[in-house]
Amino acid sequence: MWRSAVQPPTGPGVNEKTLPPADKNADGIAVVDLGALHVTRVLKGISDPEQLAVAPDGKRLYVASEDSGAELVLDAQSGAVLATLPVGSEPEGTAVSPDGKVVYVTSEGDDRVAVIEVGRDSTGDRVAAQVPVGKRPRGVVVSRDGSRVYVACEEAGNIAVLDAQTRTVIDSIALEGTGTHPMGVALSRDGGTLFVTTGRGGTVVAIDSATHRIIATQQVGGRPWGLAVGPDGRVYTANGPADALTVVAPGNPMRVAETVDVKGSPWGVVAIPQA
Repeated sequence: MWRSAVQPPTGPGVNEKTLPPADKNADGIAVVDLGALHVTRVLKGISDPEQLAVAPDGKRLYVASEDSGAELVLDAQSGAVLATLPVGSEPEGTAVSPDGKVVYVTSEGDDRVAVIEVGRDSTGDRVAAQVPVGKRPRGVVVSRDGSRVYVACEEAGNIAVLDAQTRTVIDSIALEGTGTHPMGVALSRDGGTLFVTTGRGGTVVAIDSATHRIIATQQVGGRPWGLAVGPDGRVYTANGPADALTVVAPGNPMRVAETVDVKGSPWGVVAIPQA
């Protein structure tokens, strides 16, 4: 994903009016050839893109456009914008249900999750519900069977658990620790464990997805945000201020298996499944 190339990165509390204007011409979604590891093209038409998700059939992209308050539906092949759906202030996290019929989008500014029902074509997509959750929701992930939705609520310091059928919050998992701000969420390959990064808390937390009990906590440092679970079951976190990628071996206790130096203040990470 590409963001503005002009506006510098900033932290919470910064008055954006004092910053240089963003170069909107730099906004877009980069398409990467995984074999050659180079950008083949950039999909345009998305202002200030945040997180994105791909439909299970690979035909559509769902992208949160933060400054427009909308979720954009793109044709994955052509990059054409098929639909623009208002979802609330500062949308960020995006996740698609395993059957591809529902898309969930977090709204940082409105403290809620938009539930989008996917139609047979883009004109049938609609926002069917707005679910209030904890303050400043960030990452979102759907359980393997599609029955539960887990939302990281940064300023509330918890994980909101939604029932996908009733579209209500059925539990709240509190995360303890100094500076803990839940950011990214990902599930283990079997769906039994939910992993959460805590931002300034500097940790990865493992939660039993059935009982909602905390299994283990591992210090990784460097303000971990984005995370992914690899084909081997290990957990990868992007630690921006540390310019590092941390590799965590799951278990109780968890342990840091490796720290990889990278450049450019990494924000997100993707683990590619084995062929």
